[in-house]
Amino acid sequence: MNEFTRDGISFRHPANWSVETDEDAETGGWTVTVTSTETAFVMVSLQPGASDPADLADQTLPALRGDYKEIDVENVTETVAGQLAIGFDADFLTVDMAITCRVRCLDTPAGPLLVMAQVSEYDRGRNDPALRAVVASLKVDEE
Repeated sequence: MNEFTRDGISFRHPANWSVETDEDAETGGWTVTVTSTETAFVMVSLQPGASDPADLADQTLPALRGDYKEIDVENVTETVAGQLAIGFDADFLTVDMAITCRVRCLDTPAGPLLVMAQVSEYDRGRNDPALRAVVASLKVDEE
């Protein structure tokens, strides 16, 4: 397992998954995407420009709806990194397979954080447990 750490936010991920980081110099935000060797990925994105986690979740859903016309969504509230996280679970179809996407947004001292985990039916059995473990390993420093 490898660990990503930045701005008091950390999580562990499989060592054989690729990691890509993107910076937003204007807002001070960043996005890290950790991708399996198949279709699964986790995206963790610090969004200091969002007013709060609810606003961040509300901005994310229309983006998905814009890409996928037929999408089933269930609102979800749960604890992530010891904090209340709001978001949704979404199921949709691409041209050739069914996709499950879990979006959770929570507050951190550095700003609202978006966590998105997505996997297709093709590799769900192999990679969904790893996605859940990555999200479960998320830690947010209180300082």
